[in-house]
Amino acid sequence: MEFLERCLLFLAIFMAFLCSSQGYVFYVGGRKGWSVNPSEEYNHWAERNRFQVNDTLVFKYEKGQNSVLVVSKEAYSNCNVESPIQKFADGNTEFKFDRSGPFFFIAGNADSCRKGQRLIVVVLALRKGPLAPTPAVPGKAPPPSPLSESPEGSTSSAPSPAPTPHAAAPATHVGLLVWFLAVGLGLSMVFGHGLSVVLGN
Repeated sequence: MEFLERCLLFLAIFMAFLCSSQGYVFYVGGRKGWSVNPSEEYNHWAERNRFQVNDTLVFKYEKGQNSVLVVSKEAYSNCNVESPIQKFADGNTEFKFDRSGPFFFIAGNADSCRKGQRLIVVVLALRKGPLAPTPAVPGKAPPPSPLSESPEGSTSSAPSPAPTPHAAAPATHVGLLVWFLAVGLGLSMVFGHGLSVVLGN
């Protein structure tokens, strides 16, 4: 019985770790994929979504006819395809975010890039835990929310909505729930067994 409990505890902790490290999967360009004339501008699409570490972008395009380059901010601005950070040409590129901050993607053809086949994604920083709300000071109005500048230069004070169901496959919140349940199960098994010994059960 003790061996079975230890196996279940190990399995629960392993599954919690596995699930908590997963992220969302975003399909760039939707049904049209990574193309010169997308149904929605890529940067507009990116502004509507929230990206986090461990999320994945999927670029679908015709192999041999197109490619995806990860480039610097300067290369993005100039559609410079000469010295990319990374180049993908497999037709079904999966790019997983391993850090927070901006990522710049362009087509491997400079002319396609100039026609709008480029994308900026800003990955949110990891949070260590929930933030406590700031108490309001009596007699003072709350400060206005800061304006953020979009890549096109327009400003917006409205936050971006959460990912739409057709744009991403959720996994992160389920993973956290499984992790908390597994830890709780493990603790109850450890302390429950310890309490039964103390109580003489």
